[in-house]
Amino acid sequence: MAKKQASVNSEKLAEIIISGIQDKKGHQIKIMDLRKVQNSISDFFIVCHGTSNRQVDSIADSIVEQVQKISGEKPFNLEGKSLADWILLDYVNVVVHVFQEEIRSHYALEDLWADAIITEVKE
Repeated sequence: MAKKQASVNSEKLAEIIISGIQDKKGHQIKIMDLRKVQNSISDFFIVCHGTSNRQVDSIADSIVEQVQKISGEKPFNLEGKSLADWILLDYVNVVVHVFQEEIRSHYALEDLWADAIITEVKE
C-alpha cells in the first residue's frame, strides 16, 4: 500500500506531535527515523510514556488537538483509547505510541526497530 500524501511533511508532523507530548509532560520521548530502514511502514515512529491511564489519554488528546490545529490532519487510525495503557495514533507517515511505562518496557519497540536512527528528545 502506498503512503498517503500528508498536508505537512513527516518531519514537521513529528515536531508538532512532540510538542503535543511535551505539553502533557510525556516521558522519555524517542523518535525512530525509519526512512532508511528497508520495508518500513512509515517515516517515523514516536514513542513516549505516561505514569497513569489518565496521563496517557491526555497525551494522546494533546497530540490530536495540536496536529489538527496546526495541520488540519486527523489520525488515519487511533487504537487503545478505551484502556489507555497503549494508545496508537497513526498519521500514516508518522506513527505515535503512547504507553504506560510498564507496557512500554514489556514491548520494547526501540529494540524491535534497532535499525532505525533513534533520537531521544530532552524533557
